Amino acid sequence: MSRLAIIGDVGGHAQQLRWALEQLGADGGRLPPDLTVIQVGDLVDRGPDSMGVLDIVGELLANQPRQWIQLVGNHEAQHLPGGSEFWPDPLAGAGVDRLREWWADGRVRVAAAVRRVDGDELLVTHAGLTLASWQALGAPGSAALAAELLNERPELIWRTGDHARDEEAGPLWAESGAALHEPWMAYPGIVPFGQIHGHSTLVHFNEQRWRCAGRIRQRAVADWRARHVRVRVSGRVFIGVDPRHGRAGAAQWEPLTLHDAELLAATPAGS
Repeated sequence: MSRLAIIGDVGGHAQQLRWALEQLGADGGRLPPDLTVIQVGDLVDRGPDSMGVLDIVGELLANQPRQWIQLVGNHEAQHLPGGSEFWPDPLAGAGVDRLREWWADGRVRVAAAVRRVDGDELLVTHAGLTLASWQALGAPGSAALAAELLNERPELIWRTGDHARDEEAGPLWAESGAALHEPWMAYPGIVPFGQIHGHSTLVHFNEQRWRCAGRIRQRAVADWRARHVRVRVSGRVFIGVDPRHGRAGAAQWEPLTLHDAELLAATPAGS
């Protein structure tokens, strides 16, 4: 039986990443043969050891590139061509060089797509694909096609919108709630696929308190221990996996594991 795991934002916490890999059965930093991992970006900043995180990921990308799918987050994107630096604590130059190398040769991607055992497809990005961004892509009818188009690196991936709180924000910046969920809930057509994302969440995990109300709250369920939030959106599910490590690191959290799931798209079109 194959497994597919999605690891949320790491945020400079190398020890948290090592712990997650151990929970998934990694031995000496090497993934077991039945496991594929997608990491949703934001490897760096906030925590104490961004370079340590990049070292771990670098080994996985070098030794098990078919099993470790690395997506880009806004904290990586600030160092890439087309991005603008915003974080006040600069990443070491060697880290910036490494990120640019991974981006240039395609080891860091924008999106991936998976199919669950029940047949549902889910698009995996850092922050989620808003309705407006989906329409700007040409309204792709499958998660696989959406991932392929995003991996061609259209200009919309750099869009921040109005402080990332409206649906004009691209898939590296869109905030949960008003930007991501509300427009999709109001969409009169068929929502084409579910989504998995990091970047932001609808709850305060430490306080076990919701940050949303209304129909989003009515359709949302939180797994407080694993630090996942599921939102029902017109027959689909949107799953948030950002554990909100902050500067200290989450005391408890889990990668999202999908059993018997199939990786559909993880490489740029034509590669």
